[in-house]
Amino acid sequence: MKQDIHPKYQPVIFLDTASGEKVVISSTMDSDESMEWEDGNTYPLIKVDISSYSHPFFTGQMKYVDSAGRVEKFQKKYGWGGNKK
Repeated sequence: MKQDIHPKYQPVIFLDTASGEKVVISSTMDSDESMEWEDGNTYPLIKVDISSYSHPFFTGQMKYVDSAGRVEKFQKKYGWGGNKK
């Protein structure tokens, strides 16, 4: 490999701001903020808005959207679809 062309690959703390959960993962991302981890070492801190700890798909707290109601509203508004006499 060529020297000095690859980004630094290091452990980074990702903090889910929605749930407060933290995880250490190796990444090429860097940050001006840092945080001390449970092992006593200090790592760069990356704040994310959503992760698998807070995403509705992974938590099982999905919000269901009434898509049938929206389609019916559209059809009624524009007189489209349905049974025409």
